[in-house]
Amino acid sequence: MNFKNRKKSLIVSALGLMILASGCGSNSEPAAQASGSDAAATSGKVTKIVVGTGTGFPQVCFIDENGKLTGFDVELLRKIDELLPQYEFEFQTMDFGNLLLSLETDKIDLVAHVMEKNPEREEKYAFNSEAYAHWRNRIVVAKDNDSIQSLDDLQGKKVLTSATSAEAQILENYNKDHDKKIDIVYQSGQANDTVSQVVSGRVDATIAADFVLPIIDPQGQLKQTGEELTSDDVLYVFRKDDADEKALSDAIDGAVKELKEDGTLSALSTEWLGSDVTGDHAE
Repeated sequence: MNFKNRKKSLIVSALGLMILASGCGSNSEPAAQASGSDAAATSGKVTKIVVGTGTGFPQVCFIDENGKLTGFDVELLRKIDELLPQYEFEFQTMDFGNLLLSLETDKIDLVAHVMEKNPEREEKYAFNSEAYAHWRNRIVVAKDNDSIQSLDDLQGKKVLTSATSAEAQILENYNKDHDKKIDIVYQSGQANDTVSQVVSGRVDATIAADFVLPIIDPQGQLKQTGEELTSDDVLYVFRKDDADEKALSDAIDGAVKELKEDGTLSALSTEWLGSDVTGDHAE
């Protein structure tokens, strides 16, 4: 069909639709015209959001004995989803080391894996503003190890961490500034053998957030040592310079604030992590 005939056909079709609409509405009052957010609600449009998370972090994002994906990050996002009818969250699980790359390549829309905000990540990614947790990172060693108190004490020693993690960044930054390096041992994000590796001496130490130790080491074979290395907000990660991502981030901020105010966030933290780590100064 050429453009002239197509234009004529479109005009005829449009007139037909107008007549049909007029006939359907002739015996009733005109419907009120929705606008703004009311229009969005009326349209019922729901945007699917693919959430990238993991399955190997006990109490945070893991598969339970019934085969269900659950944990602090997962259940919090389910609560957020309930407050945002314009979005529908769908979880996609993968190895921790693939999460940020999957975000960059548009395979997922946000990362939820207790991600800490740090300068290195801020250069490449956007974060929402309302932190949903806050904690400190310290060195972790075997309970009977009193020889390590600082990063300097780790020079020449093996330290276990996950690639692309905030803890790995601490070690990598140290090695950039020192001639005598820490021997960084990267493990899979799905690995759950941190305790056995440290206790057996295969590695000398790891670095972990303060809430992690009771979760990964319920038998108390490890201990935190030395001063706090970093103190960071925990946020969701989005693509930079993306209007849709910014709108999603803002919506999540509003939901997180609401869950803070009604006590839901604190309750979820206590249920899954054993303490409330949602304040500015987690204890």
